Amino acid sequence: MFETLSVLPPAFWVAVGLLVLGAFRAVGQIKNGAGLPMLAVLATVAVWYAGDALYNDYRGDYAQKFTPTVLANAWWQVAWFLLVFLILTPIAHRLINERYLGQGSQVLRMLQTGTGRPAFQLHLNQLFWGCAVVWLALAAVAIIRLRNEAPYYFFPFLGHKADPWGRGQIGVGIDALLSLAGYVQMFVAATFGVVAALAQNRWVRFLALAGCLLLWPYYFVDRTRNYMLAVLVPAILAWVFLRLRGGVWLKTAVLLVCFLLINTWFGFVMANRSNTDIAIALQQKGFSLEQNQAVHNEGLNMYEELCWINTFIKDGTYKPRWGQEYFAEIANPIPRTLWPGKPMIALDYAVARGQEYTEGGTTATLSTGMIGQGVVNFGRVIGPAFAALLMSLWVALLARLDLDGQKVGRIPLYALGLILTFNLGRDITLITLYTFVFGSAIVWWLERRAAPQLSTMGLGNSQKPNRPSRSQRLKAARNSRKRIQPRPT
Repeated sequence: MFETLSVLPPAFWVAVGLLVLGAFRAVGQIKNGAGLPMLAVLATVAVWYAGDALYNDYRGDYAQKFTPTVLANAWWQVAWFLLVFLILTPIAHRLINERYLGQGSQVLRMLQTGTGRPAFQLHLNQLFWGCAVVWLALAAVAIIRLRNEAPYYFFPFLGHKADPWGRGQIGVGIDALLSLAGYVQMFVAATFGVVAALAQNRWVRFLALAGCLLLWPYYFVDRTRNYMLAVLVPAILAWVFLRLRGGVWLKTAVLLVCFLLINTWFGFVMANRSNTDIAIALQQKGFSLEQNQAVHNEGLNMYEELCWINTFIKDGTYKPRWGQEYFAEIANPIPRTLWPGKPMIALDYAVARGQEYTEGGTTATLSTGMIGQGVVNFGRVIGPAFAALLMSLWVALLARLDLDGQKVGRIPLYALGLILTFNLGRDITLITLYTFVFGSAIVWWLERRAAPQLSTMGLGNSQKPNRPSRSQRLKAARNSRKRIQPRPT
């Protein structure tokens, strides 16, 4: 690693300096809700870009593939992204969440007082029962579709994984509905974990744990590591920070153990996902801590992709798409059955990187990275700034969930969003955020159903007092500054 540090250009150290500065600034924003999401974005950049240089062979590989100018320009783009992000995030937060700023971070309050408030526990129970109903419907559809293969949907470690929501790279027919079911199921799986970590009702906690045992194996014998993180990590964070009793050293030790176990399992997945089913590999080879720790995790190379993008743009083999890729992301929810000519996401870049294009897509899809995606769309200067704007808006959205965390489902949705932030490091895409989007729809539906019950229990407005409007506050401030004229005698 020290040899790598010696060959990194000054732009790298500028980016690292902005990461450190941003971390200090984010800590100061925790009370108003923006701090933790800001830290999540900064950590994402640190892992996918700075971590790429340290984890992969920068000196022996990247420095040989790319010219010094390309390497330096890529680091300047990372630094430019960070600078714009640090400037825009507080502005976006104030503009979008002005009416909520006086409430303060609900997550911080829970860290200080715990999660035992009756209203929060009631909301947690309602969220669980709503998700349980949704999952029972999904399970019924899965059983009908799989028939004799249904046991391997619930217990894939007994043989192989049965996937009722599988589809091709380019959707046809009812593939849009299958994708919808898969994303909703992922939100339910993540919610079961958070409820199991935080619920005080023993019956609810037991059923949530049972749901985890039935749902989580489906993801852990899969080949997609992002799905595993989205399902597991919200529960770990909720339990460690909001439920586990002990000091900071105990919590740090628990998180370190969890990280080592997850990383080791990722090593097993990486070693076997190319040539066999993970469940079959587990049966045939078994799981070994020593053997899997030595596996090099692939895919942590978004800085490399940024260098390729700059190289292709410089030599003219690839031109910025001027928003077409972002438009393809926006259009993605429209089923291809309704729009056969719907634009495809990032396939042209995969072809530029050497992947073969076929009628069914490409031989492999390649992520451009959070910052590289901006460059692909709007060029080497505007692109990183636009990507920073999108992440600033994402931080403001998560901060709103935190500030409004006393309502049904906001905290589990917030925890899921923090984890998905890391997955956005590979691309800012609805494909990553669909779990969050459909989870928000479920939370909205549950909130409407829960409102009458909360009103009858006197909890509807107990956590959120009525606040005067902005015009009323300004008028009151003006009146307070006026002098009271003495009444003439």
